[in-house]
Amino acid sequence: MADEQPVPPAEGPGTRPPPTAATPLAQALPVGIPAAGGLLDVLGVAAVVLDAEGRIRLWSPQATTLYGYTSEEALGRSAARLLVAESHRQEVLDLFARVMTGQGAWAGTFPVRHRDGHTVLVEFRNMRLQADSGRLFALGLASEQATLRRVERDLALSLRLVDQSPIGLAVLDTDLRYVLVNPALERINGVPAARHLGRRIGDVLPLLDTEAVEERMRQVMDTGVPVLDEFTTGRVNAGDEEEHAWLVSIYRLDDQASHVIGVAVSVVDVTEQHRAAVSAAHARRRLSLIADASVRIGTTLDLDITARELADVVVPEVADIATVDVLDTILTGARPGEGSEGGAVRFRALALKSAYHTQAEAAADPVGDVALYGPARLVAHCARTGRPVLVPIVRPEDLPRIARDQDAARLLGEAGLHSYLAVPLIARGQVLGALDLKRARNPVPFGQDDVLLASELAAHAAVSIDNARWYQRQRHTALALQRHLLPQDPHPAPGLDIAYRYQPAGAADETGGDWFDVIPLSDDRTALVVGDVMGSGINAAAAMGQLRATARALGRLGLEPATVLTHLDAATADLGEAMATCVYAVYDPRTRLCHISTAGHLPPVHLRSGRHPRLLRLKTAVPLGVGGIPFGTTSVTLAPGDELVMYTDGLVETRDQDIDTRLLTLTDLLAGPHRPIEETCDLLLSALRRPDTHDDVALLIARTDP
Repeated sequence: MADEQPVPPAEGPGTRPPPTAATPLAQALPVGIPAAGGLLDVLGVAAVVLDAEGRIRLWSPQATTLYGYTSEEALGRSAARLLVAESHRQEVLDLFARVMTGQGAWAGTFPVRHRDGHTVLVEFRNMRLQADSGRLFALGLASEQATLRRVERDLALSLRLVDQSPIGLAVLDTDLRYVLVNPALERINGVPAARHLGRRIGDVLPLLDTEAVEERMRQVMDTGVPVLDEFTTGRVNAGDEEEHAWLVSIYRLDDQASHVIGVAVSVVDVTEQHRAAVSAAHARRRLSLIADASVRIGTTLDLDITARELADVVVPEVADIATVDVLDTILTGARPGEGSEGGAVRFRALALKSAYHTQAEAAADPVGDVALYGPARLVAHCARTGRPVLVPIVRPEDLPRIARDQDAARLLGEAGLHSYLAVPLIARGQVLGALDLKRARNPVPFGQDDVLLASELAAHAAVSIDNARWYQRQRHTALALQRHLLPQDPHPAPGLDIAYRYQPAGAADETGGDWFDVIPLSDDRTALVVGDVMGSGINAAAAMGQLRATARALGRLGLEPATVLTHLDAATADLGEAMATCVYAVYDPRTRLCHISTAGHLPPVHLRSGRHPRLLRLKTAVPLGVGGIPFGTTSVTLAPGDELVMYTDGLVETRDQDIDTRLLTLTDLLAGPHRPIEETCDLLLSALRRPDTHDDVALLIARTDP
């Protein structure tokens, strides 16, 4: 309403605009020492001095603002007649008399008549003054009741907000000493408010980086630019096991005259959110590492490579040093429990990985060595029980149970080993070995999360290790079978020099069914055979053995090459789904004729001095096992010194070049200078054979006598 607004005072020396509700009083109030003109200006406190007769002798500018009268209009006049309505005048005179007779000061609310005629409710404080001359005066201090009530309400609300806020709040002066601390900050800091006041941050919270904190506060005081929600971590008390986390805001405090009076600080404890975020980050890291392991572990069926892949995954993400050891019994094929002596376990070291060069590497068993671990050693206990072994904090007395001997224990101690974890490698219910993890430079000890992560990685790797173990055992079996089935030392062939080679497939692939044979026949004739059973593994090797034996038996009956292949075709069909290619040649040194038949096999190469090697054009035929297609025979005359090169597709076939290009490469290699046929075998294998080949090779070279 219009009558509730103060009338603007006349402008003049010493006057200033009246305070408003928007005045930032709360910025100055908490400090307790308001700047001159600040709080009084907001309250608009008017001062009036009356003489003993009640006439106005002194009149402040605030009185002009409050009552509307200028000093010229007020001085010398009766205050009661000027400011009080007639209905209240006698009451005012009685109160004035009490004050002036020394009966005490008076305080209360009273209606005052404004110069423009409306009534203003004013909060009064009246007291008697005595001059050095003995004269008595009355001092009246007054403020508009609405303004005073608003300030009281704002102050009460501000204090209640500060006291009841869940956010920690503090005010520090320009010397960065606490002048206000609310209960929330008491709880956050774990220190009563009384122990804050008058002290600096370092006196209250010595574990924090107080120099950095105070430097930030000084920057805020100098620039006025606030710091908002700055994330920080630290420990409040020496007994805290984990760090706390806070969001801290700092802003400058100015008084009404824009003088810097300190800084205000708000602190939000986000420790739980921080821990949840850290846990979520650990979970993401764990899932990422497990996903990475699924790609990086088990890329081959090589046992040693698989163990190294596991070590590469866990270092340095999980541990500083990792070793992968497997039970020697699973490699030798012994039954579980064999090789153990009184609780001791025999291990073979497969992999060792370190994040950096350290003495701990020398403390580990050398890769490839077999060692007997005593029952007291923790990794042996892990393998024996099939359960993880965790030593979060390694003490000196723990080192002998971790290391293989006293020297190794000393090296681990010097390397700074402080945390240890061993998890078993278990696949298909059988313990295969253990993953041994150590931390030295990484300051965080192993915990239960690390146990779960390492166990998952070990479980994934254990399946790959077991697959590699079974593959290796099967491959060794198939290879041994195949080598046993191949001719160990072919008989000398009349009129021929013989050289041969057999190479199994690369380490990552199974043994194939390639074979060769040199069969002595009647009348000094010799049968030369090279074949390839499609497929790999023990089944291919077994089928190869049966076909080789059948071919030898048929050849010794003196049958023609085409007839031999016809019977081999039927024998292959009897093996089920087996198929094979074969080239069968019979050489007669008396006529120097070589009769050759093929069943889907690559053509032999004929070498003769003075001309370029050529692939023989043989009558085409389907592989063995197809059935129903007759085989033909081609006769070739071999002059003295001629060579016949027979081979399987593993020598020439690749995935990145077509077969014609590779056959041309073969003939170009054979076109070189004359050399012993043993050297020719080595040349062809070194030049054409690739380390990553997925097929085995059988190579047979026959040279006629000059």
